[in-house]
Amino acid sequence: MKELIKIFYISFQNLDAEAMIACYHDDIVFEDPAFGVLKGDKAKNMWRMLCKNGVDLNIIYSNINIHGTKGKAYWEAQYTFGRTARKIHNKVQASFEFQDGKIIKHKDHFSLHTWAKQALGVKGLLLGGTSYFKKKLNKQTNRLLEIFEKTLTYE
Repeated sequence: MKELIKIFYISFQNLDAEAMIACYHDDIVFEDPAFGVLKGDKAKNMWRMLCKNGVDLNIIYSNINIHGTKGKAYWEAQYTFGRTARKIHNKVQASFEFQDGKIIKHKDHFSLHTWAKQALGVKGLLLGGTSYFKKKLNKQTNRLLEIFEKTLTYE
């Protein structure tokens, strides 16, 4: 499973969403502070959207640890946030669960408050740690995902 996680992050470094998605079980459940909980195709399409829009995205990963059907990894993302053109350096602790040789659960943990301060400046500093901000951000990110999904064509 360690190799699976390496493939996932190497694919992310290369903005290869399809290779990332190939690491996921069909019944994947993904969760993070920005999107909330996404299941199945929603989780897969999130990576398609992020990779497509990841013009200056730089990913590093480390500390992959596997224990039976569970695993953890640390990763960092550096990129420019589109709406404000502010530089982001997000530090993420990921946890995974595996089934049938694939990732079935993936949860990314990071400080939404820290991210909001970087992305939005003073507004993020003041509101980024609130549940109101998290709910509003989840609504916005999921709306962007819905719009993106309308552009997808499957062969």
